[in-house]
Amino acid sequence: MSHKPNDSQHHETAPPATPEPQSAHNDAALNRIGDALRGLRYGTVLAIVQDGVVVQIERTEKTRLVKADRS
Repeated sequence: MSHKPNDSQHHETAPPATPEPQSAHNDAALNRIGDALRGLRYGTVLAIVQDGVVVQIERTEKTRLVKADRS
């Protein structure tokens, strides 16, 4: 004899919904990241994300110096 749980006793709870970041904010953040990458030859672009939202973008540019020949 199989026993099925009574519907009133069996409850499934959905995981808490994570808020979707606003697409306009995402578009603006992606544009700013693209701007930071544009023209960058050597360096890094870092996006800081909190709660699924880009809150800060850092750009570090390195300048490579050519070693001069000493004759």
